[in-house]
Parts: sequence; C-alpha cells; structure tokens
Amino acid sequence: MKKVLSLMLITGMITFGGANLYAQEKTATEQTEAAAADSTMESMDSTATEEAATEAPAEKETAAVTEDAEVDTPFTQILKEKFIEGGAEFMGIVLIVLILGLAIAIERILYLTFSISNNDKLLKKVEDALSNGGIEAAKEACRSERGPVASIFYEGLDHYDEGIDMVDKSIVASGSVENGKLEKGVSWLSLFIALAPMLGFMGTVIGMIDAFDAIEAAGDISPSLVAGGIKVALLTTVFGLITAIILQIFFNLIVAMIDSIVIKMEDASISFMDLVVAFNKKNK
Repeated sequence: MKKVLSLMLITGMITFGGANLYAQEKTATEQTEAAAADSTMESMDSTATEEAATEAPAEKETAAVTEDAEVDTPFTQILKEKFIEGGAEFMGIVLIVLILGLAIAIERILYLTFSISNNDKLLKKVEDALSNGGIEAAKEACRSERGPVASIFYEGLDHYDEGIDMVDKSIVASGSVENGKLEKGVSWLSLFIALAPMLGFMGTVIGMIDAFDAIEAAGDISPSLVAGGIKVALLTTVFGLITAIILQIFFNLIVAMIDSIVIKMEDASISFMDLVVAFNKKNK
C-alpha cells in the first residue's frame, strides 16, 4: 500500500513538474514569437519609412525639375517662339505697325506733357505785366513761357493795336493752329489701329488657304496637316489684335490729354480777353 502511495506521489510530482515545464516552454515560445513579430513589424515600419523618405526627395526633385522647367521658359521666349511660328511675312508687317504706332504715341504723349502749363499763374503774370509795363511787357511775359496758351496770348497781344475785335479773331485763329499741333500724328495712330487687325486677318485667310491647298495635295484630311496651317493662321490674328489693343489704349490716352488741354485753352482765352478788355477801358 505504501509502495502504491509512493508511486502515485512520484507520478503526480513528475506530472506536475512536466506540466510546469511545458507551461514555461510554451510561455517562452509565445514570448519569442511575439518578440519576432514585433521585430518584423519594426523592420517593416523602418523599411516603409525609408521608402517614404526615399520617395519624398524623389518627388521633390521631380517637382523641382518641373518648376525649374516652367521658370526657365519666360514669357518673352514664348512670345518670340510664337512670333517665329506665325511666319515672317505678316508677322513682320504687324511688328512694324506696332513699332511705328508706339513711336507716334510716345512722341505725342511727350509733346502734350510739355504743353501742359499753369494757366492761372500765366494769367496772373500777364495781368501784372499789363498793369506795370503795358502791352510790350505782357508780350515779353508770354514769350518767356512755354505751351500753346502762352502762344495764343502772345498772338492776341500782338494784334492789340488793331482793336479788340482783331485780338479776339487772332486768339481764335491761333487756338485753331495750336489745336492742330496737338492733334498732329493722331490720324496715323488711328490708321495703325485699324490696319493691325486687318493684317492679322489677312494672314489668317492666307494661312487657311495654304491649309486647304495642303489637304487638296494630300487627297485626305489629316489632323496634323490641317492643325499646323490653322495654328500659323491664327497666330497672325492674335498678334494683330494685341497690336491694335496696345495702340488703342495709347490713342484714348492721347485724345483725353488733348481734350483736357483744349478745354483749359478755351477757359484761359476767355479770362485773357477779360484782362485785355479791362486794360483797354483803363487806358482809353
């Protein structure tokens, strides 16, 4: 009986020890697998991070190259290329029209700018000269000033000895002459404004004719065959319209300046006549 109990005790101890050993081994195995899984995840994360870090500079470099390519093509270069593609026949004529129109516009703007004067100051100067030195002093005061208003005043004073009516007529005649000087060259500018789009449209029509001639010669409608001719044709129209728009802006500016100067001339002429009439009454 004791042997049986001893055997059962030994068997239980062996069984309990084996179970504990198995549980420890299983726990160790699970810990090892978990550690391996964690290391695998960490390696995968590090690999993904490295790939992302590698791809990010690559994308940045690609974007930088694209931006550099866009920056390296300035608008003037694109305009030059399109101008060359449009053909030298009509594009050259449109360019000449633009250059001549801009030359006239700049000359007119400078002339009109120097024609602007302080009419109130000039009237005060003429009034003081009439009061202190008479007609000759007033003529000298007008001669020392620039602008069309001073020229009109001088012409009126120059005919003072012929009477007030002649002073009035000389002012009107001199005003017409000065107005013609202000408008000098403006008609050419309006001609160039009308001529530029016409030349562009003519280039378009001729380009379309060439495109249809190419279709007729090929015997078939090819998109590439037609697109080239149409592109060249439309470029002439675009440059003609751009030229007309630029010159039209300058034309309107010049007309506005002329109108402003003419209105001031008329107003100053009325005030000048009042001064002359008052001086004539005072010296009768």
